[in-house]
Amino acid sequence: MIGLSAGRISEIAVLGAHCDDIAIGMGGTLLQLAEANPGLRVRAFVASGAGTPREAEERAALAAFAPEAELHITVLDLPDGRAPAHWQREKSLLAQFKRSSTPDIVFAPHRGDAHQDHRQLAELVPQEFRDHLILGYEILKWETDTPRPTVFNPLSAYAAMAKTRLLTEHYPSQVDHDWFDDESFLGLARLRGIQCRSTYAEGFMLEKAIVDLGGNR
Repeated sequence: MIGLSAGRISEIAVLGAHCDDIAIGMGGTLLQLAEANPGLRVRAFVASGAGTPREAEERAALAAFAPEAELHITVLDLPDGRAPAHWQREKSLLAQFKRSSTPDIVFAPHRGDAHQDHRQLAELVPQEFRDHLILGYEILKWETDTPRPTVFNPLSAYAAMAKTRLLTEHYPSQVDHDWFDDESFLGLARLRGIQCRSTYAEGFMLEKAIVDLGGNR
């Protein structure tokens, strides 16, 4: 399998439609990025949950997933499950967020997600981050929309286990869901690991990227 390296990463943007989307979709990757890049700037955009207990969960969780990082979190108050009715406001606020960030990589939901809030954000992100590497993460849930990832980030056993622990520790409002448990998260991480010859991994969808093969000189 061909491997490509992003090199030194100074800043990333992580975007989610709901509190917990980022941690579910790329929590292990976030842990490893923060560890491998001291002083990493993490700019987070969450479209819903402001002013609710879920905002407090999200802020504590992202701080745990990105220890020692320079963390900036924006949580909006778009209604859960009704984001398409607020398309113009979300687009405007996303454009404002983009102007405040200079990420090396952008992480967001992928366009094939069955949840309308996830899908709308996935469609808006490339409109604002036009010249960036965008990796679309997958959100495990009951819909049968499991994608076919094109990019994999192998996870250490520590990162995979820490992700599951931090999810249940920091999102108590979600643990009553029958799919929100260690077995679910580790099972998906193991599947993605198999697909990239690793024990664990997180998978991402990549629409396009420029690869420098050394010929343009």
